[in-house]
Amino acid sequence: MPRKISYGVDYDEEDYDVYDDYDCDDDYDSDAEVDEKKSQAEHDVVKPGLWVCPICTYDNDESLSFCEFCGVIRYLSVNISSNGGAKAANSAQLAPSRVPSSTSEKKSAAKVMPKATDSSSISLPEAGKHNQNQRKSSAVTNDKLEDPTGKLCNLTLDIKPESSKTTTNTRRTTSSAQYKPEPWMLSDEEKDSFCQLSLAIVGHVDSGKSTLSGRLLHLLGRISQKEMHKYQKEAKEKGKGSFAYAWAMDESAEERERGVTMTVAVAFFDTKKYHVVVLDSPGHKDFVPNMISGATQADAAILVIDASVGAFEVGMGGNGGGQTKEHAQLIRSFGVDQIIVAVNKMDAVNYSQERFDFIKTKLSPFLRSCGFKESSVAWIPLSAMENQNLVTAASEAQLSSWYQGPYLLDAIDSFKPPVRDISKPLRMPICDVTESHSSGRVAATGKLEAGAIRNGSKVLVLPSGDLATVQSMEHDSRKCSVAKAGDNVSVRLEGVEGSCLTAGAVLCHPDFPVAIAICLELKVLVLDVSMPILIGSQVEFHVHHAKEAARVDKILSVIDPKTGKVSKRAPRCVIAKQSAVIEVVLDRAVCVEEFSECKALARVFLRASGKTIAVGIINRIIEQD
Repeated sequence: MPRKISYGVDYDEEDYDVYDDYDCDDDYDSDAEVDEKKSQAEHDVVKPGLWVCPICTYDNDESLSFCEFCGVIRYLSVNISSNGGAKAANSAQLAPSRVPSSTSEKKSAAKVMPKATDSSSISLPEAGKHNQNQRKSSAVTNDKLEDPTGKLCNLTLDIKPESSKTTTNTRRTTSSAQYKPEPWMLSDEEKDSFCQLSLAIVGHVDSGKSTLSGRLLHLLGRISQKEMHKYQKEAKEKGKGSFAYAWAMDESAEERERGVTMTVAVAFFDTKKYHVVVLDSPGHKDFVPNMISGATQADAAILVIDASVGAFEVGMGGNGGGQTKEHAQLIRSFGVDQIIVAVNKMDAVNYSQERFDFIKTKLSPFLRSCGFKESSVAWIPLSAMENQNLVTAASEAQLSSWYQGPYLLDAIDSFKPPVRDISKPLRMPICDVTESHSSGRVAATGKLEAGAIRNGSKVLVLPSGDLATVQSMEHDSRKCSVAKAGDNVSVRLEGVEGSCLTAGAVLCHPDFPVAIAICLELKVLVLDVSMPILIGSQVEFHVHHAKEAARVDKILSVIDPKTGKVSKRAPRCVIAKQSAVIEVVLDRAVCVEEFSECKALARVFLRASGKTIAVGIINRIIEQD
């Protein structure tokens, strides 16, 4: 049966369509007000005939009511602090945004400015909020960006037995290059005849992703006829008979009531070549963070397209109107380079070849711009509801008359086997956590991105720093004794409390711990967004299954996408479709690696105002004193 991943989704119970990625505090700290007035009296700088933009510090003509460079509305008066940070000084100020974290809020209350009256307000950098002396200054010294496959700086993590706390951004006592896998890890005794393939099902809302997943599971015998009859009966009672196959994946009452997938559902089926882990992802724009957290495990993907007239066009809509483009960009950023475009609901257009060719013509250029090679993209017309072109060739004459290509299951078998890092130290980001009510023991679920473990293995849980023992493991609800890189398993641990295991934590080798960092240098590509990324911008930072509030601390350079060389140093902002090197500071430390060390723990996503604004990699972990 499918297994749902719990992410603790934060949305409005009254209307989930008004999902807000940010919370703005209305309280204004009295101490901050006193300090700000004092700063205004001491540092007020006025240039005749000019006013300074508090966001990008551009000098504008006095006659302008908005910044000529970044477009922000002019403040009535502006204070420039001694370190260059800008602060507004009246009720027309813009309010800094607060990004909700995946865990509890910080104990100390943040000092913020009054809420802005303009709903399109931008976050302001807060001068002195982060101690610049606590980290090393980072600057690009060469014209050419450092090779991301270069050597990782040696990092250490001091684990004290008497304490479960760990320090951040410290050096390792041993380099991962010194790691040597044990003989049992390289043995094929425990390996079955199938290679595991994690397959993300993505696409715009209502394109038929869950119906397609449920239909495949039923046709391949993973859902019995008795269970399917129950789903059909329940769906008809609710007046949603066409949702029966989707209900095989969307089992929660809330998902069924609203008719949308809200969290990633995990299921399994076998093909001739692969043991497939299905990651049925939500398509609604409000649940993209859940899609990121679940589908980041993917080795390959099926991008589901609704062929209905008007539906495809909505899914391709810009400015956040459709998730077809956003999901395609995200899945490529996960490192997925093999994709099937499943043009679903072909029955709604009478299996029209003209409609199929139109969709292919419109979508192909965009997929190429995302980095997908034409040879790695398979196009398949199908109908999940009518069982056309799924596990056998199409029987509908209107379709088979012009399409003689592979059906969906054959296309899945045509994927190239993913490369696994078994010879590297253990890295398993935790996706979900379950606890046995009878025994009280906890189990961490996730995909092994590197290394291997077996029953009795000692693992280090970070960032808590607890040392635990693997008691047992399950793969597809069946017990297993060994798990290797690429396997999606549930690991039952002893010697650790459930509170120490959370989504975003990482199980790793005790002698080769993963880095815990709060300051990171990123190489990012800004997506097609309307607002630029500025120094001080508040963003939502995503990496593997972790999500944290973050702030853009520095913009080091803009990179020429053709040459890879620095085209501009220390720019004021980064605009749409630019590549740049930036520094971010997180509210709390997360478990990460540099891209050269472990790609899965170094792919990052930045979101703001409910949209993905940039994707990239961790170029360097900035160490703290």
